[in-house]
Amino acid sequence: MNRRDKIPVAVLGATGAVGQRFVQLLADHPWFEIAALAASERSAGQRYGDACQWVIPGDPPAEVADTVVAPLNADLPARIVFSAVPSKVAREVEPRFAEAGYLVCSNASPFRSVRDVPLLIPEINADHVAIIETQRRERGWSGLIVTSPNCTITGVAVALKPLDERFGVRKVFMSSMQAVSGAGYPGVASLDIMDNIIPYIAGEEEKFQQELAKLLGHVDHGQLVPADLVLSAHANRVPVLEGHTVAVSAGFEIKPTPDEARDLLESYQPPEVCRRLPSAPDRLIYVRSEPDRPQPRRDRDAAGGMAVSVGRIRTCPILDLRLVTVTHNTLRGAASGAILNAEYLTAQGYAVE
Repeated sequence: MNRRDKIPVAVLGATGAVGQRFVQLLADHPWFEIAALAASERSAGQRYGDACQWVIPGDPPAEVADTVVAPLNADLPARIVFSAVPSKVAREVEPRFAEAGYLVCSNASPFRSVRDVPLLIPEINADHVAIIETQRRERGWSGLIVTSPNCTITGVAVALKPLDERFGVRKVFMSSMQAVSGAGYPGVASLDIMDNIIPYIAGEEEKFQQELAKLLGHVDHGQLVPADLVLSAHANRVPVLEGHTVAVSAGFEIKPTPDEARDLLESYQPPEVCRRLPSAPDRLIYVRSEPDRPQPRRDRDAAGGMAVSVGRIRTCPILDLRLVTVTHNTLRGAASGAILNAEYLTAQGYAVE
């Protein structure tokens, strides 16, 4: 796709940490071109370079530094909008953009559990875009909303999807060790997290149950049917900068052996259309055989932060199987994942309707 054919996109909440990731990743994207950057009234009207306190590695892309930040109004010169606004704002503005005809690829949480909004990881549930037609019909939208999952449950869902297809997941126990970057910027106070673990993250454990059931569910006549599973979770904040680690035990209809699980994960191939998308990793799942892997510092950047690393696959004396996952929370679990969703929607023709 040459420059003249690129699809114009906008970033909502462009001055925040996740918004900055979107800007960084979209600056040289082969399919998309940044046409607008939008943020709250506090930043609207300023140059992006002045309004944005850059907090991620590197520098703001030079080509957007002089872009004037627009308000969060649904009149941006774009076809796709990437939403990185806070949840309270997302609940109000995302439907306005969808009603106005935009494709909204959201990293916010308000619509993740809504029955007619796809919660999408294209490599594992690409067929869930079928509920978009139900969404449009029932809401009268010419646009749409697609959401990315919670950054912690993303890696768990990717690891369990191949196992669920073969063996049927019924029970999940998980304990997360979530990086401080997952709290946004400035995030957790240093005196709270240094030399410490915080065994509570507001709202997280409830999200895990809802989102995993939705991600592993299926579409029936345009309606999403959640998977029939029960989940128990502990959510912990740990002094790691990036990369969420989750220890998982799972119970199945048919008990797999560790070797069967390992072989299945190593051989898993997403649908062909997903493997051709610009942001898709060459391998979705990296299975680690070392006894002490995966680790966030060593494994979060697998495949440019888009792969899920899985290791310590072994039997569980309470359920059936134990494993550990590591996922890059600000890439696969946030901005990169939402961009992949937009690429998939584009490949399915939604961006050129």
